Amino acid sequence: MPSVSAHVALTLAQHVDHVFGVMGNGNAYFLDAIDTQTDAGFTAVRHEQGAVVAADAHFRASGRIAAATTTYGAGFTNTITALAESVQAHVPLVLVVGDEPTSGPRPWDVDQIALASGVGARTYTTGRTDAAATTVIAVEHALTYRVPVVLAIPYDVAALEAGPVPQAPSPRLPDPLPPRGAFAEGMLDEIADALRSAERPFLLAGRGAWLAGAGPALGALAEATGALTASSALGRGIFPDSRHDLGVAGGFGADGAMSLVRQADVAVVFGAALNQFTMRFGELFAPGTRVFQVDVAPAATHPNVGGFVRADARLAAESLLQRLGSTASVRAKRILPHEAHAPWRETVDVAAARAYPAGDEIAPDGRLDPRSAARRIAELLPEDRVVVSDGGHFIGWANMYWPVAAPDRMMMVGTAFQSIGQGWPSVVGATRARPDSTVVLTSGDGGGLMAIADLESAVRAAGGHGCAVIWNDAAYGAEINLYGLKGLAEAPMRIPEVDFAALSAAVGAEGVVVRSLADLERLGSWAGEDPEARRFLVLDLRISGRIIAPYQQEIIRVNS
Repeated sequence: MPSVSAHVALTLAQHVDHVFGVMGNGNAYFLDAIDTQTDAGFTAVRHEQGAVVAADAHFRASGRIAAATTTYGAGFTNTITALAESVQAHVPLVLVVGDEPTSGPRPWDVDQIALASGVGARTYTTGRTDAAATTVIAVEHALTYRVPVVLAIPYDVAALEAGPVPQAPSPRLPDPLPPRGAFAEGMLDEIADALRSAERPFLLAGRGAWLAGAGPALGALAEATGALTASSALGRGIFPDSRHDLGVAGGFGADGAMSLVRQADVAVVFGAALNQFTMRFGELFAPGTRVFQVDVAPAATHPNVGGFVRADARLAAESLLQRLGSTASVRAKRILPHEAHAPWRETVDVAAARAYPAGDEIAPDGRLDPRSAARRIAELLPEDRVVVSDGGHFIGWANMYWPVAAPDRMMMVGTAFQSIGQGWPSVVGATRARPDSTVVLTSGDGGGLMAIADLESAVRAAGGHGCAVIWNDAAYGAEINLYGLKGLAEAPMRIPEVDFAALSAAVGAEGVVVRSLADLERLGSWAGEDPEARRFLVLDLRISGRIIAPYQQEIIRVNS
């Protein structure tokens, strides 16, 4: 007869197509059932944090909920940082774990419910008679609130026979949030009037707009109003027409593009949290810009917002389009009798505005300039790339220089919780979600070493469909740039230069030490090879730590 663990596995497999994890005493029966009784795939990682990271990246790359699994105790505590990141980033996933027996904790057990609650994740504990129903409730909670949940199987319950697996109902999910009430309708009227009369309209969209499927409606709204557009770092590529798109807003934005944003007289923000980085610490918009925000959050997320509508981004954008009418009528109403000029966005050189400095090949200290390296890598990378980023000073280079086709092709796992060391397992989840794409990791040497256990996992999972760029400045760059400049001792901020190429070769990858732009030519030839015949490629870039990313310069200025 099926066990409690089998009830969980068989029910969960109806809603996920992949599980990532590390086997232990607490989840052995669950993994046995996943492997032998379901069609869900399983990929082993080498560190429990990597299990949650991989499931997180799988959702960001595919939009499909995934599952992670670990044992109890030390296996569970190893997941906490990754679990906190998924909570902060609003990523739905299910973490299946072993737990203390129902008779009470053993010496090596900890209060896992309290630990999960401490980082914002709810725990559901299965029993012998309700395992299937509890699993559905956990999936429903994760999808409804867009957060990770913990599904715990007590140790003395895991192998108990539980009878035939009952037919569990499908999760009940909420409909998209429409604008509700007179205040919302009135604010949408106000936003429509503002866009209709604006001379320099601007639309900004974030990951929330992408998750809402708002891209086509926002594209139509930009066309109807003649607006320039931009996205948050997590919303890159959401606007269908790139001709009038300024790229990433905030610290990753090009100076020319951000100067144009400050010229906007009306700005409407869809599904972007307007955090300090997107807002350039409050300086993204000029004081005279009328800023409106549409979001599912309960209230406006920045004091610069003058009008707020709580609603699904797609539904709100479609409602605005209805209010505005045709493109021709909107533009006709905006042009005053003495005016005959083109819309604002057609009078500016968008391509020039969003260009970044080319950099020099070699920095003054004799090491590679990360700007020129990033630019050349962008020219050589396959167009089908999915970029996964660890956290650290280096995050600016990929975000500035590597364009991607859509928000689900650029993900930064770790930045929501301000953590590093989640890069290598991100490759695993993204690869399983997008097996036909080229998954590209961008990581620093600090984060790369912190997650080194899952270097092997990334190489094994992605094979020739993956590559990694390690920005190796032999330091924790963000700390050097902030606290080193303040005169604090640099010794704790330094890392002995590590040969990532050699480390990679030890687990079956091809490693290349890059000291010049010519060394990057291997990436070009690799990209032209058959993915099934080539190996995972690791580029160990020996970059200068003296070239400070613009977003980091903002942080330095604010903290000085």
